[in-house]
Amino acid sequence: MNKLLAILVASLFTVGAFAASHTGAPMAAASGAMPAASAAAKTEMKADAKADAKAAKATAKAEKAKAKADAKAAKKAAAAQKKAEKAAAGAKAEKKTTAAEATKDKAVVDADAKKAKAEVKADAKKEEAKK
Repeated sequence: MNKLLAILVASLFTVGAFAASHTGAPMAAASGAMPAASAAAKTEMKADAKADAKAAKATAKAEKAKAKADAKAAKKAAAAQKKAEKAAAGAKAEKKTTAAEATKDKAVVDADAKKAKAEVKADAKKEEAKK
């Protein structure tokens, strides 16, 4: 916005200087001799244009850096999310494996208990058969 205002003021100043130099001006001024005010305005406009160009270049560079940083942050966030999902899937699989192992262990314990009980019964029958 400041750039537009500066250009507008400079152009108004230039138009005013041009109009002043051509209304009732002597022929010497109209023949090509540049008034001092017009030369100063032209120099000021060139300086403003140069400053605007530098500012635009700096703004473009900053926007490019910001876009690059945003892309890098998004990439890191996606990687972190993927890692978290992988960890969650691993934890779920580990939980299932742990549950399966617990079930297996319980079945082994039950089988051992039944075997021991059967052995005790068999021993008791042998003892009874001996009597």
